[in-house]
Amino acid sequence: MVETAMTRYSIQRLAESVIVLIVMSFLIYAIMALMPGDPIDIMVQSDPNLTSADAARLKALYGLDQPLSERYANWFLSAVRGDFGYSRIHNRPALEILVPRLANTTWLMAASLVLSLILALPIGVYSALHPYSRTDYLINFMALGGISVPVFWLALMLIIVFSVWLGWFPAGGMHTVGDNSLIDSARHMVLPVITLSIASIGSLTRYVRAAMMEVMRHDYIRTARAKGLSTKTIVFKHALRNAMIPVVTVLALSFGSLFSGALITETMFSYLGMGKLIYDSIIGNDYNMALVSLLFATALVLVSNLAADLAYAWLDPRISYR
Repeated sequence: MVETAMTRYSIQRLAESVIVLIVMSFLIYAIMALMPGDPIDIMVQSDPNLTSADAARLKALYGLDQPLSERYANWFLSAVRGDFGYSRIHNRPALEILVPRLANTTWLMAASLVLSLILALPIGVYSALHPYSRTDYLINFMALGGISVPVFWLALMLIIVFSVWLGWFPAGGMHTVGDNSLIDSARHMVLPVITLSIASIGSLTRYVRAAMMEVMRHDYIRTARAKGLSTKTIVFKHALRNAMIPVVTVLALSFGSLFSGALITETMFSYLGMGKLIYDSIIGNDYNMALVSLLFATALVLVSNLAADLAYAWLDPRISYR
């Protein structure tokens, strides 16, 4: 019965996500169309041999002389068939460029989330168990500092200190020329992962602390203590699981901000991910590439929210899906 309800809920959420993607695709397409210039204008400016008649013929060929609604309808029908158009910058199908970039960003964001959870959970729990102590004040100060530091400034400082001064890690790129080993790729990921993780660690630490302090005041925690259960059992078996419910919500919501942070981070470190791809596509008026990249970014955020909703039932059996 529970599995049937969860399956029905998952199908309903997926259907809603499809509707959201369709609406977002039109909004993104309309916003991209409002950008000054188009690929044909850029082509004419870069080639003095092209005349205004050539430009008009090319616009008619690619459908750029049609109304916005017709252009979107043609693009949407092609996208349903799996044809997302060609990238103007790369001269290759947009999806062919996107897939490896998506994989790179997924690795970067996954590493950042894992590092954030590994550090934020124990620090937040310790801070909640020792409220208003000197250590708690220090943790809160450092957490607020991590939240407040701009991503671009932090990335620049890490490059100056660890790449220029100390020479411990590469300043950018994904691997050294001629060296495609896993260790070399990991060294190139260290600074981007740290940059993305700092703000996440700060915010997650504060949420874990607040959630744990709230849970530790509940009656069932006092009952567990009265029964003589150890502090370790009370904290990790009873308190932390209930405290994770609001934290999971924050994790799902922070996925979008983490992705926006990846755009800046990937640009600063020349990391070939979706963030840098979106930036380069918008700057280069590569409409198809920018549109597909932004749509896939939206899909990732929707999937993360769905995963968070399904995780609630696992964390709290009282939650049911109807």
